[in-house]
Amino acid sequence: MTRNPGTDLRTDWFADIRINTPAVERRAASLPARRSLKKDHQAAWLLNAVRCIDLTTLAGDDTPDRVARLCAKARQPIASELLEAMGATGLTTGAVCVYPTMVAPAKRALGNSGIPVASVATGFPAGLMPLNLRLAEILYAVEHGADEIDIVITRAHVLRGEWAALYDELRAMREACGDARMKAILATGDLKSLENVARASHVAMQAGADWIKTSTGKEGVNATLPVSLVMCRAIRDYRDQTGHVVGFKPAGGLRTAKDALNWQVLMAEELGRDWLRPDLFRIGASSLLGDIERQISHHVTGRYAAGYRQAIA
Repeated sequence: MTRNPGTDLRTDWFADIRINTPAVERRAASLPARRSLKKDHQAAWLLNAVRCIDLTTLAGDDTPDRVARLCAKARQPIASELLEAMGATGLTTGAVCVYPTMVAPAKRALGNSGIPVASVATGFPAGLMPLNLRLAEILYAVEHGADEIDIVITRAHVLRGEWAALYDELRAMREACGDARMKAILATGDLKSLENVARASHVAMQAGADWIKTSTGKEGVNATLPVSLVMCRAIRDYRDQTGHVVGFKPAGGLRTAKDALNWQVLMAEELGRDWLRPDLFRIGASSLLGDIERQISHHVTGRYAAGYRQAIA
C-alpha cells in the first residue's frame, strides 16, 4: 500500500457538504441484501474477514502473557483442520492491536510472522491530554516497534468547526508516526451529525491518515452502517480529488459473522473489491473472531462446536 501523503488543508472540499440522513439510512439498510452469500461463498468471505481483523485487547488487566496468547491466536486464527478441509493455508489476522506498553511483548510473541503490531495512542480513548504528551505516546509506541498507530482526534475541534486546529493536530501526529501507518479514530458516536463525520473524515485524510476509523469502541454508539457509508464515500471523494487511496476501519460493536459480511458488502458496493484486502480494510474486534470460527466449523462439519473450542485467548 502506498502511503497517503496528505494535502494542504482544503476546507472548500467539505465545507458545503449536506447529507440526507434518511437516504443514507435507507441505503445502509439495503446493503445486507445486495449480495447473496451462501455456503462456500459465505465461508470464503468469512475467511477474508479474518485476514482483515485487527485482533484487539485493550483491557486494564492486560499482561505480556495475555498478549502472547492473543498473538498465538492471531498466528493461527482458525483451527488448522478446518483450514485444511477448506483448502486454505497461511491465514493470519491483519494485525494485533494493543496499548503502547504491550507493543514490545506483542512484537516478541509475533516474531517473524509478518503480522503487524498496531498500538492505540494519543490518550486513547478520550484524547484529552496535552498535545506534547499525545505525541510522546506515539513516539514511545514507535520506538518499541509499533507498525501502525491508532490515534484519537479532539472531538471538540469538530464540534466547534475548528478545522485548521484539527488538521494541525493530525499533521503533527502523522509526523510523529514516522514510518508507522496512522489510523485516525474519529469517535463518530461523539460527533453528533453525519455532516461532522464527513468533514472530520476529509480533514483526517488531508492531514495524511492512512486509514480512517469509526470508533474507539468505548463510545455509547460505535460503528454503524450509516456512519460507515458516509466515511466510505468521503474516501471515494478524496481518491477522486487527489488520486490517493485511504483505508477504512470500523471498530466497536462488530461481534457476529453476519456483521463481518455486512461490512465487506459495504466495501465492495461503495469502494470496490480492492478494499477487501487488509492493506485497505481492517475490522477492529476481539469477540468477532470466535463467532467467525464457529460458523466456519459449522460449514465444514455440519454442526456447531462447543464454545471452548474457539477460545480467543
